[in-house]
Amino acid sequence: MSAATVSRQFARATLRTTARNTFATSSRQAFRQHGRRFYSSEPPKTSSSSGLVYLAGAAVAGAAGYYFYTQGTSATPKVFTPTKEDYQKVYNEIANRLEENDEYDDGSYGPVLVRLAWHASGTYDKETGTGGSNGATMRFAPEGDHGANAGLKHARDFLEPVKAKFPWITYSDLWIMGGVAAIQEMQGPTIPFRPGREDRDAAACTPDGRLPDGAKGSNHLRDIFYRMGFNDQEIVALAGAHALGRCHTDRSGFEGPWTFSPTVLTNDYYRLLLDEKWQFRKWDGPKQYQDAGSKSLMMLPADYALIQDKAMKPWVEKYAKDNDLFFKDFAAVATKLFELGVPFKPDTPTIIFNRVNA
Repeated sequence: MSAATVSRQFARATLRTTARNTFATSSRQAFRQHGRRFYSSEPPKTSSSSGLVYLAGAAVAGAAGYYFYTQGTSATPKVFTPTKEDYQKVYNEIANRLEENDEYDDGSYGPVLVRLAWHASGTYDKETGTGGSNGATMRFAPEGDHGANAGLKHARDFLEPVKAKFPWITYSDLWIMGGVAAIQEMQGPTIPFRPGREDRDAAACTPDGRLPDGAKGSNHLRDIFYRMGFNDQEIVALAGAHALGRCHTDRSGFEGPWTFSPTVLTNDYYRLLLDEKWQFRKWDGPKQYQDAGSKSLMMLPADYALIQDKAMKPWVEKYAKDNDLFFKDFAAVATKLFELGVPFKPDTPTIIFNRVNA
């Protein structure tokens, strides 16, 4: 193991145990010194397909997700009814693998799993009842090829070995569980989970244009999120997920992280948005903002629009001052997002997963 790898792993372990106290008590300069990650400007290495072949025709039904299968030469169908403990095993598998590839982005698949869960859910249309997390239709063209979903093959490939190990779970539930595990394991709030999503075929793919465009302003954000049933406060709360991860030129065209600690979820996205001086970056890429100080952070026009909009800015200010309030509201709106369009049965259990890296 190289010295650089050991150094990055040590930095991540330190962040887990100190990030929240750092955000709450340290000066901005101290936070930057303590929380800065080792960034790589290189594009992520392309993951190859897993090569695993899955048995077609598995049917999932009921709140708990009954899995019908045949074993050996017997044609007699057997039924497996997963319990909360079974779902916890899936969660643990995801959580234990989040940092298995030290060379991927900032050393964690967590941010891209959150993006997968969000993009799988954010296609919902309340008027037509189409889209949402029930279906996992991003597995198919044309939805998987939509520009907003560029790069999410990394997340889908990451979860394929988990699907192979737990074939009873639907892709639809698995993708959302990936997002839940990532949020919780990156020091975020607890996100309740209800199983019962069913996979659909390519006929259920949603049209392009249902996800937000980072190059546009608050009117566009309202068009996108109101269609799903969100209000201004919920739009701002969901935007806090931009504390995680980074943009890539080979995906969105934009480049860079929003915060100095892109694998730890806190309210620093809002604090930086308000406190830093932002200016347009001088480069050949699309219009984006750059902090005037370190010149290592970025904000999208859609991010900056939150403090230009009179109705949205007060929520940015509230979340910047109160991380607990942000966590409470983010947990509520993320749960709502992940459940859009899912026809849960009345007896569907709510599961609170135990964290692996608490």
